[in-house]
Amino acid sequence: MQAVFMKFLECASNLKSLGYKLIRIAILIIFVWIGGLKFANYEANGIVPFVANSPLMSFFLKDANNKVTTDEGKVVKEYTLNKVPEGQYNDAKHTWHVENRTYLFSHGLGILIMTIGILVFLGLFSPYLGLVGEVLCIIMTIGTLSFLVTTPEVWVHASPEALAAGEWANGFPFLTGAGRLVIKDTAILAGAVVLLSDSASKILTRLRK
Repeated sequence: MQAVFMKFLECASNLKSLGYKLIRIAILIIFVWIGGLKFANYEANGIVPFVANSPLMSFFLKDANNKVTTDEGKVVKEYTLNKVPEGQYNDAKHTWHVENRTYLFSHGLGILIMTIGILVFLGLFSPYLGLVGEVLCIIMTIGTLSFLVTTPEVWVHASPEALAAGEWANGFPFLTGAGRLVIKDTAILAGAVVLLSDSASKILTRLRK
C-alpha cells in the first residue's frame, strides 16, 4: 500500500507543467465563453448593476445612475426600474438599454474578455503574449472582485417581513446569485498570478542567455 501511495506521489509531483497548461485552457474556455455571451441582450442587461455602481465604470452608461422617484415616492437609480429577467423581453426596457449604451458597452467588454482569454492561452507558445494576457487578466479580475464592495445586488437584502419572520440571511456574508458569480474570480486571479510567474520565468531565462 505504501509503495502504491509513493508511486501516486511521484506521478502527482510531475503534474506542474500539465497544471499550467490546464489553467491556460480553463481561462480560455471561461473568458471566450463568457465574453461571447456579452453579445446576448440578456447577459448585457445583467451586467448593468455592476457597471452602474462602479466608480471606475459607471461613466460608460448614459442613464443608469439617474435618480428617479417611483410611484411610492422612493428615490432609486434608473437602472433598477429597467431590469429584464433572463429569457424575457420588454420593448420599452429594451429601448432604454439601447439608449443607455448597455449593449454597446457589453459588446466592447465581450471583445476585451475574449482577447484576454486568447492571449493567456497563447502563453503556451509565446511567454510574451502570455505575459500581456496575464497582466490584463489580473487587472480584470481585481476589477470584477471590486463589485463585492460597490454593487448592492451581490448581497442578500431580506425584506422587513422576512426579518420579522426570523429570516437571518441578510447582508454579508450571504451572497446572491450575482455575488456567487463574482466570487469565483478569486480562483481565476490566483491562476493568472501563477501563469504570470511562469511566463516571467521563461522570459527571464531567454534574456539571460
